[in-house]
Amino acid sequence: MGTEIDEKWWKRYKKDKLFARANGQYWYDDQGFYFHRFLTKEPIFIPWGSVTEIKLGKSHAGRWFMRMFVLKIRWRKDDLKLSSGFLVSRREVDTRNLLAELTRARGPYGNETGQRTVDSQHHELGKGR
Repeated sequence: MGTEIDEKWWKRYKKDKLFARANGQYWYDDQGFYFHRFLTKEPIFIPWGSVTEIKLGKSHAGRWFMRMFVLKIRWRKDDLKLSSGFLVSRREVDTRNLLAELTRARGPYGNETGQRTVDSQHHELGKGR
């Protein structure tokens, strides 16, 4: 879905390959969240230590979704407050389950009191889900 600055749909972050919308595959581990767009070499990486919030929304980057939820990962990069959006599934329960999984995986990084090991899990985002 792309990445917004300060959760303003008209302020899109255009560096580090975070601008384009695309289908791809996501996974997470004890270091952070990864999203690898199809037809690109390197995944986008959001470290847990930079994540400030993970939530659901009905819009992102100028697009509204009436029947689906957008998973939003709010995070900091340098002095910027970013929000990266992901359409996980057409089914609300799938998106809510991922929200719960990521909240658990992020674990102590929210207050930086320690580390937690999480098994890496790969999932595909895109059409027909």
